[in-house]
Amino acid sequence: MTATSQEPATPYPFGVADGLSVHPKLAEVRQNTPVLRIAMPYGGDAWLATRYDDVKMVLADPRFSMAATVGKDVPRPMPNIQTESSILTMDPPEHGRLRKLVAKAFTVRRVEALRPRIQQIIDDLTGTMLTSGSPADLAASVNWPLPITVICEMLGVPLADQGTFRQWTDGLLAIDGDGSKSQVNRRHLQDYLAGLIATHRAEPQDDLLSELITARDVDDRLTEAELVNFSIALLLAGHETTANQTGNFVFLLLANRGLWESLVADPSLVPAAVEELLRFVPLGGGAGFVRIAKEDVVLASGHPIAAGDAIMADMSSANRDESVYPHADQVDFHRPENQHVAFGHGAHHCLGAPLARMEMQMAVTSLVTRVPTLRLAVPAEEVEWKTDRLIRGVRSLPVAW
Repeated sequence: MTATSQEPATPYPFGVADGLSVHPKLAEVRQNTPVLRIAMPYGGDAWLATRYDDVKMVLADPRFSMAATVGKDVPRPMPNIQTESSILTMDPPEHGRLRKLVAKAFTVRRVEALRPRIQQIIDDLTGTMLTSGSPADLAASVNWPLPITVICEMLGVPLADQGTFRQWTDGLLAIDGDGSKSQVNRRHLQDYLAGLIATHRAEPQDDLLSELITARDVDDRLTEAELVNFSIALLLAGHETTANQTGNFVFLLLANRGLWESLVADPSLVPAAVEELLRFVPLGGGAGFVRIAKEDVVLASGHPIAAGDAIMADMSSANRDESVYPHADQVDFHRPENQHVAFGHGAHHCLGAPLARMEMQMAVTSLVTRVPTLRLAVPAEEVEWKTDRLIRGVRSLPVAW
């Protein structure tokens, strides 16, 4: 399943993710060769869509299949072949079957009902950090514990276990030589969730995991393997992305003092600021999931994709498309019509987007109002970044006030 063009393939990714920067080659590709043939580290060649309209089409058009990649040696950044189907790789209608089981838990209305509890968590975490004194590691003090605590409480995972499963989820996203670390950590998570599911079966609780068990045992709407893998996906999505991006956002704000001061002066800007930061700050070091064309398709740009070809959609590039976003490489908290694709698009649009948005907005609002003098405790260039993970993020975020 490789790109069928005779043009030479460009090695991809273009380089190791460097902090929060988008590789400069993406702008060149977007301008000159918006659908580029790329050679992936594993599995052969693929197409890379970089413009906004093409990316949205690849993400939403059902002729591009994610299910077709399961169990196949497709182009990919990691050595492991995806052997298990999950909500992240399913196509409609199977994807919709699983999504409906938890969709009601992540509606705007249901998420809004969590606001008082989330504010309490933020206040407690921030209060503990301030009491401990300056300097502090904001990532360890607030950015990581917040979403972990929230998703633990929603799913019914004991808070005492959060440190352990955070290590496993972190290891699952590791980029290592042969992929063994990722596989080992996935097995740890599967065993852990299987045990937790058994506990909840014996003693049902008022939480999301118990609802999923009921859907498995009473309504027969998912298999046991789907139940375990679905729970892993919710744990991953519920804290890894939000924790990393919250840290990324605060780093960028503090490293560009004028942006921070603008929010201190007017905290009502925070919701628009978070949307702009979602657009501007890349989450991953590459284009993410590969899809396979089920038939011949012509992209919005006019580029043909042959049946069987692999294609990747670079959302960070789409979010920097100058034809959609004037001065796309600048942060503008007053940007109108900010319809970014940071949460994806189409059937696989992030289920937890309302929750992630609220957590990010509340965390930033609390910091700019409660700790307006917050600053980096080290020069910005000395902040250490993860370079061996699929998701970008700081290893720690030293701050002072």
